[in-house]
Amino acid sequence: MNTRVNEPSNLRLAVLIDADNAPRDCLKSVMEEVAIYGTPTIKRIYGDWTSPNVGGWKTSLLENAVTPVQQYGYTTGKNSTDSAMIIDAMDILYAGRTDGFVLVSSDSDFTRLAIRLREAGMRVIGIGERKTPSPFIVACDKFVYIEVIRDRYNKEKSEAQPKAAATAKKTNVKTAVPAEKPTEKAPHKTIPDEIVALIADSIADIADDDGSCDLSYLGNLLIKKQPDFDSRNFGYGKLSTMLKALPRFELEIRPTADPNYKTMYIRDKEA
Repeated sequence: MNTRVNEPSNLRLAVLIDADNAPRDCLKSVMEEVAIYGTPTIKRIYGDWTSPNVGGWKTSLLENAVTPVQQYGYTTGKNSTDSAMIIDAMDILYAGRTDGFVLVSSDSDFTRLAIRLREAGMRVIGIGERKTPSPFIVACDKFVYIEVIRDRYNKEKSEAQPKAAATAKKTNVKTAVPAEKPTEKAPHKTIPDEIVALIADSIADIADDDGSCDLSYLGNLLIKKQPDFDSRNFGYGKLSTMLKALPRFELEIRPTADPNYKTMYIRDKEA
């Protein structure tokens, strides 16, 4: 039995990265995250590549086919990278070859850009660190924290290492490498009362006559209300898993017109 899930989108995305305000150690995992939302047809990163502050990007840029854009710092204390990235974004918008933008930065200076792009009908996804100011977060359709992406990548990497070591042991006993102990899963965090209330209110907003609603619709509404909402923020890989951990909510799988798929519904027991 399969339950209907959100399939990867075919949106054409322009990925614009602020090298001054994005960590260089997780570009690969950021691009994997982008693939969930669409196809990155444009991938550019902006910075003053003559400055030692942006050193160390070269290898990851080559591995992920990201084009570096040079922007000199003409005035001390002024971030000219922001201006170059904003101008490019508007050029891309008017060229009409993309359906959305991914802005990778923790800088609130891109708030107005995100708003303008959404006004033009573009889907805007922000990716930045937890220190990102709230105005930029809420200006995006969806905002994902880099820390969450990094945790996911590190988890996958730690799980792959023991498997590789075990394979090496089978193929070459004499030079067998002892398997590393897999990293423990990140513990689930306490889900704040305000998040539980947000979920309950959202269910009430779209519930059928029987008080239940389609889980996929709920997920979309939660992100519209709070762009940085993500079950991974609380240690849960999926929204359904997170909701199952909350006794207030009841999940039910129902058949659809397609016999190969089922739809998951959720109900607030306290409603």
